[in-house]
Amino acid sequence: MPKLLLLEAMGNTAEYVLDAARDLGAEVIVATHEDVHDDWYSPAVKRKIRENGKLVLTDFSDSEGALRQLTELARAEGVTGVVACWEFLTPLVARLAAELGLPGNDASRALSCRNKRIMARAFAEHGVPAPRTLTPRTVDEAYRSVRAAGLAYPLVVKPSEQSGSWGVAVVHSDEELATAFAAAQSHRFQMPHGIPLAPHVIVQEYVGGTEFSIETVSVGGVVTPLVPYDKFTTEGGRRAELGHTVPAELDEASVHTLQRAAVAAARALGVTNGVAHIELKLLPDGTTRVIELGARLPGDHIVALMRQARGIDEARIYVQIALGLEPSLTPTEDTAAGIRFLVPPRGGTLRSVTGIGDAGAVALSRLTVEPGGPVRAPGDNDSRVGYVILHAGTAAEVNAAAAKVLADVTVDVG
Repeated sequence: MPKLLLLEAMGNTAEYVLDAARDLGAEVIVATHEDVHDDWYSPAVKRKIRENGKLVLTDFSDSEGALRQLTELARAEGVTGVVACWEFLTPLVARLAAELGLPGNDASRALSCRNKRIMARAFAEHGVPAPRTLTPRTVDEAYRSVRAAGLAYPLVVKPSEQSGSWGVAVVHSDEELATAFAAAQSHRFQMPHGIPLAPHVIVQEYVGGTEFSIETVSVGGVVTPLVPYDKFTTEGGRRAELGHTVPAELDEASVHTLQRAAVAAARALGVTNGVAHIELKLLPDGTTRVIELGARLPGDHIVALMRQARGIDEARIYVQIALGLEPSLTPTEDTAAGIRFLVPPRGGTLRSVTGIGDAGAVALSRLTVEPGGPVRAPGDNDSRVGYVILHAGTAAEVNAAAAKVLADVTVDVG
């Protein structure tokens, strides 16, 4: 029986990966920390692990110690594939796969998929179209480097190691840059594992245009792009994600432009055996800029949307590659699906969410914060209180139905 070592089963991709492993007849060994399992895992994930695998406990805050422990464990257990369901562990997965001689990404470049400072340098070296990026160590150095580079406001400030739009700000003045710079440096450990984060901040030129996402699948260094899809975000200084629609409504030339850039990005960062999630913008002149790449499955239930809209199971593909199996990338559906997140008007205590309705396009609606629970002010992805998944024949129909749902919904916060 194949054995899959899964580093961490937090997040909404965990259930998809566990289901894929079960369907492929693979036993799963989940590496986590006891507190994380007890406090962060959903009942469904805990049940799936009991049914088709087991837990091992490790300390991911000590990456070298975790590498030694998990290498020894994997050899003793006869592990045949290694994956992660948490972006912060993707470099460790690449190193572990290399130690075991299993399919994985280039371990020598794996950190570039997590650290945006190293990522920007790799993009520049390989000619990947990306925003001009500065890596100042202090605010004063940021002022000087911005002037020397001939950049002008607005600018984008972000931590070199973060996710979920945390700490990302669009700034319009020296004063806003200083505030955003300090905020980006304030988060030094990634919870719940306490993984140390690089203290660096990056400053980028602001790129206009329309934002999209796309995934690539790499097998033996051959990179195949999937269809681009819409990414909707808030406006203003903070850019939280509000939803996605698969596929994007784009002409063939624009699709090919985005796909070529995504393939170039995956190659530049050494994604040789696995999946990658790429965020990029399409400019009015028809060119594109790659914003960033993660060597992981997409979050936000994109796995479910892609399966509904195109019949492509990205979680299954991810597990197949890790186990050395040949994945199928042939679409079996030609419809559209979308997700929209419900966000509060301000921080406080959630009273109720009303007005979702039962339109034919609504396939699923779910609250992620129960009434009476605390909610964060809008600004990053942690402010969400729920989501709605929609399914229809075309992207235009999904987007129209989503607009109506959001217009009718009221999130009441006390």
